[in-house]
Amino acid sequence: MSLIEKIRAKAKANVKNIVLPEGDEPRTVKAAEIIKKEGLATPILIGDPESVRKVASEQGADISGIEIIDPVGSAKFDEYARALFELRKAKGVTEEDAKKLVSDPMYFAVMMVKLGDADGLVSGALHTTGDMLRPALQIIKAKPGMSIVSSSFLMECPNKSLGEDGLLVYADCVVNPCPTAPEVAQIAVSAAETAKVLCGIEEPRVALLSFSTKGSAKHELVTKMQEATKLAHELAPDLLLDGEMQFDAALVPEIGASKAPGSPVAGRANVLIFPDLQAGNIGYKITQRIGGAECFAVLQGLAKPCNDLSRGCSVEDIVNTVAMTAVQAQ
Repeated sequence: MSLIEKIRAKAKANVKNIVLPEGDEPRTVKAAEIIKKEGLATPILIGDPESVRKVASEQGADISGIEIIDPVGSAKFDEYARALFELRKAKGVTEEDAKKLVSDPMYFAVMMVKLGDADGLVSGALHTTGDMLRPALQIIKAKPGMSIVSSSFLMECPNKSLGEDGLLVYADCVVNPCPTAPEVAQIAVSAAETAKVLCGIEEPRVALLSFSTKGSAKHELVTKMQEATKLAHELAPDLLLDGEMQFDAALVPEIGASKAPGSPVAGRANVLIFPDLQAGNIGYKITQRIGGAECFAVLQGLAKPCNDLSRGCSVEDIVNTVAMTAVQAQ
């Protein structure tokens, strides 16, 4: 069974309500039909019901039984506006501002998640990452003890000797361009949780990557990863985590034994933490394109799950992301 098949099975075992704020987007409507039919989640579409049904008809999608909510016409509109005002009034948001924001499908959907009327959110077929992350960070906020939201890529490699039977988690490859040492430490802890929840990796082994292994080079970039390793140990003392180390020292047993003897992680890492976004983004694309890996992206660190899509996403991408969001919500 592939990784995504396992994730879909987990989603079906404990069905969650996932809101889709781009409710009249054709791929999203088609995905909602599949999600409901396969029992992966209970999808909720946000938008004008007439427009949504028109798109569904054009797509040949059966969305009967799927809830469609028009923010302004919703019975929850005033409740959400009041709640948003209370949450953001210290930032200068007025009651009128709050009403305008809640009339926006993205803010309305985020308020649904915040107040427990949905378990998670998926968007991005039309909106940028920032369009979703901004209200999510303002309203849902980061998990307690965390100050940063980041991303993980779940990499399913053909080479089963790598990581956990071919499964690797890469972070952060999407969100934070130049994380500080404390932020890298938080990314590492979040990625280990992602490995457990979504990949079913019972024992995450986290390697913090650099161009140096255990002080083999001296540079401020190396020092950052050494400090991040120390801070991550303080955040999660029981987590198997080590650094700094080079990519090959993290993955290849004989190289790990040579370069980092005695390390509990070297040569057998299954979670790889990159020093910055350039390295992470390049690394996952090399693994995908040259290594032939299947890859699935999720956000991590929010108090409740919200996930972003590529604007070039397929219907299948939306379905899979909803399944992953549902599992995160469990």
